Amino acid sequence: MEYVTVTALSHPGLLREHNEDSLVAGPWTLCGTMTENPQTLVFPLGTPLVVAVADGIGGQPAGEVASALAVRQLAALGPSLDTEEAVRDALNLCNDAVYAAGRDPELNTMGTTVAGAVVLAESLLVFNVGDSRVLDATADGLRQVSVDDSPPLSPGRRTTSLVTQALGGTPSFSAITPHVREAPLSAGDRYLACTDGLTDPVPEDALNDLLQLHSGGRAAFELWKSAIEAGGPDNITLALIAVGE
Repeated sequence: MEYVTVTALSHPGLLREHNEDSLVAGPWTLCGTMTENPQTLVFPLGTPLVVAVADGIGGQPAGEVASALAVRQLAALGPSLDTEEAVRDALNLCNDAVYAAGRDPELNTMGTTVAGAVVLAESLLVFNVGDSRVLDATADGLRQVSVDDSPPLSPGRRTTSLVTQALGGTPSFSAITPHVREAPLSAGDRYLACTDGLTDPVPEDALNDLLQLHSGGRAAFELWKSAIEAGGPDNITLALIAVGE
């Protein structure tokens, strides 16, 4: 029987006072907390399985509330996400939920990025809003399959903390244009969904080297360790998706 494993980890990093990231894997959510060790969940391949990370926008209120709202909404809708249109509709509902909660003055302008995939029987629906990423860990190297919502980088810069769209994040409602694409799926495929607490401090070639050497919980641990050794400047959340048989 074909199956999917999801190995997940979420950590505040070394400089942030608390964790504003959240994560969803099927019905399981992890919101604004810390995992001491990678957790691996196993799911049958068939029913749509949503796996995603969400990164609350720093410098604005209640990022952990916004990211938790997004992943909990996706967890509830997950089994129905069987088309690109369904995923877009779900992300729009997430945006609506963040803005609705933001009517509370203490939560106004809160926002979050989101990036992940819905695993179907024979394909994968990759999606994102913001700059959290989904990477295809192929035998030939990492390939980014999400689309960064970021302004152009200045010469010599590899990263930016600015985003051009997010779920919520502004005083009044702003519609989103989610990035959604379908990719084929085969046994042995691996995908990494992660917040920029991993990809900002650790170059993609270093991430690729670790994923070529390791899999499962060891891979998740080594990825987290690489971000910590690079200073751990931000919250670190990742989910490794692997298809087995």
